[in-house]
Amino acid sequence: MQAVLLTGHGGPEVLRVVDDHPVPSPAADDVLIRVGACGVNNTDINTRIGWYSKAVRDDTNSAASNDVEPDSSDSSWSGASIGFPRIQGADICGEIIAVGSNVDNTRIGERVLVQSMQPQEDDEHGLSCITIGSEIDGGFADYVTANSSMTYSVDSTLSDVELASFPCAYTTAENMLERIKLTNGERVLITGASGGVGSAAVQLAKRRGCHVTATTSPSKAQFVRDLGANEILDRNDKPQSLNYDVCVDVVAGAAFSNMLDALKRGGRYICAGAIAGPIVELDVRTVYLKDLMVAGSTWQSPSIMENLVSYIGRGEIQPVVSKTYPLSRIAEAQSDFISKTYPGKLVLIPDAKWETHSGDNS
Repeated sequence: MQAVLLTGHGGPEVLRVVDDHPVPSPAADDVLIRVGACGVNNTDINTRIGWYSKAVRDDTNSAASNDVEPDSSDSSWSGASIGFPRIQGADICGEIIAVGSNVDNTRIGERVLVQSMQPQEDDEHGLSCITIGSEIDGGFADYVTANSSMTYSVDSTLSDVELASFPCAYTTAENMLERIKLTNGERVLITGASGGVGSAAVQLAKRRGCHVTATTSPSKAQFVRDLGANEILDRNDKPQSLNYDVCVDVVAGAAFSNMLDALKRGGRYICAGAIAGPIVELDVRTVYLKDLMVAGSTWQSPSIMENLVSYIGRGEIQPVVSKTYPLSRIAEAQSDFISKTYPGKLVLIPDAKWETHSGDNS
């Protein structure tokens, strides 16, 4: 089968596109999926360049442009090493074509989405999970196996490309809103609002009946307004309002302290990314004198993906796909992703399906 093998940490040269990789066989509790489409995510870049290593201190774009020296022993998001070669790709939409011995064969033929962040039995540290495309092979291939319990049938008229824009970004955003207990009527500040997770958070916060202020570049302001944002803040400006209930942040970097300052007393901050840089300046007095809650968000319960699939089925959220590429052009897709030229999601399609792809955003 066609597959993209991540052969080590580095630039695009470590991505090797092959046409003769073995088709995986489903284990007893697995299903075999013919991939229809697979979205590109920031974690793909971070994993390729080894950005999760504590030895790397730059923002994602700077680290991707320079010869960073990650410590390979802690270069995955989980703080462990990556097993190479690895097939990345966490945003999988496809069709089940075979099942393992413990899986009901009536699942064959289902169109499915795969949960990208997969909870495991707790280890001694608790909150144990793996990510498809990191600890196990993902969807940058013609076929992929996944645990049946992490594979959700989806009833939708949306295309495979549109559905592949959902799993990673939208579950990340939904998990942040759930964990920080965002409720109807609250004022929420969302950073990085034109990106995959940010644009998902805008839609999901509006779905909850919240007043959304979103930060983005001026060129993408109308795009974010169209998603439902009530107010737009230039990403380079300091928030003038200091009365937000919640900040949903995927940016961090130099603006981190501004986000905390913008929260009202008793406000809540949650983070699931640091695209502007992981090293921040913090005045701890801001946290305790304002009685703030500061939280991180990675581990997800199964209810998060269940929520997402239900929202899709009821048409309560919409896909945001800017461009598609054949899988063999993954280096181009990642370069475009890093450049932040396009809002929303970029999606890859296996070359065997590319010629029949009817989209007009190629």
